[in-house]
Amino acid sequence: MTRSDGPDHPPDPEADPAGLYQNAACGLLSTLPDGTITTVNATLLTWVGRGRDDLVGRHSFSDLLTVGGRIHHETHFAPLLRMQGAVGGMALELRTPTGRLPVLVSSTMEYDAQDRPTRIHVAVFEASDRRTYERELLDARRAADVERDRVQRLASTLQRTLLPPQLPRIRGIDAAAYYHPASVDEVGGDFYDLFRLADGRWGLFLGDVCGKGADAAALTSLARYTLRSAAAANPDPVTVLHNLDAVLTQEHDHLHPAFCTVIFGVLTPGSGSASITLAGGGHPAPLLLRSTGSAEFVDLDGGQLVGAVARPIFVRATVDLTPGDTLLLYTDGVIEARIDEARNRYDEAGLLRFASTLAPATAPDAITATAALLAGFGDGLDDDTALLAIGAPGRAPGPAARRPG
Repeated sequence: MTRSDGPDHPPDPEADPAGLYQNAACGLLSTLPDGTITTVNATLLTWVGRGRDDLVGRHSFSDLLTVGGRIHHETHFAPLLRMQGAVGGMALELRTPTGRLPVLVSSTMEYDAQDRPTRIHVAVFEASDRRTYERELLDARRAADVERDRVQRLASTLQRTLLPPQLPRIRGIDAAAYYHPASVDEVGGDFYDLFRLADGRWGLFLGDVCGKGADAAALTSLARYTLRSAAAANPDPVTVLHNLDAVLTQEHDHLHPAFCTVIFGVLTPGSGSASITLAGGGHPAPLLLRSTGSAEFVDLDGGQLVGAVARPIFVRATVDLTPGDTLLLYTDGVIEARIDEARNRYDEAGLLRFASTLAPATAPDAITATAALLAGFGDGLDDDTALLAIGAPGRAPGPAARRPG
């Protein structure tokens, strides 16, 4: 028994290949190698608003395109088709009775037994929705670029408010600083300052708060304000850190931890020299670059994080700067930089070797050289980094005096 088509068995499309061709969801046509149209389906005729007799044997496919589409077809599409024998998904535009229709065009070349081109088969797919999507996507990207620029300007402006615009001039002292942001989109948590105290001495600090972004900016602002205020009341470095610890402890909760590492110091300028009393709160030890050409870490071991533990311990040290000596403070972005494909860190040993080759150096020269070192890390430097250098200017001894024998 032969089953007949009925309501439960729709007709097989293959039983009507002509209807499938004429009413396909895409435009279909064939041309001679010179482009003259030989066959065209009803779908494409509807799109271009033309009759079959008007096109077949009278026009080429490029005649159906807009001026821009025709130029692109003749200069790109047709040459590629001749070279490759097939071209897929090229964007063009058809001329229609109401304007223009964006389409994607694919073509294949048919050859005879002698490998001579005999016919070109073309499929044309409407791309209005795709073009609209691409336009919306482009608009969204432009809007995102505008928003990113706005965020970057905001982050940059906010970052500048958290750092001194320039360091003060101190008679008999060289001072220089540098800040490297890890991201242009987020505010970092590194900070530094150098400011006058009431008794002719100078306060200085350099630190790093936990986190990034808006929370880090708020914590940085609080830390800077507290350090300055505490120093105005009592500039003893350890006392200043205890005051900061008390303030940060009040701000701390499990969702928004408030702690930092910091070094606070009091600078007393002398006649061609200086003395700096430092207190360390869990921060990397500063470097002392001697006029004799040596370099060493200042011992602040044992200092604990500020705002992180109950009854923290802060340690102090005094550094005497003679002419040609420079004290370099830095945040941990330097020693945590990745320096090779194995992701090894630069670490304190690497920094000490660098400082040993650098000494002696003035404060500006030390900052310039260290900034160049940071730039050499490239993508390996993935954290914000702040540098602050304080030096006693003066001529360093010559090599013979520094390294006798």
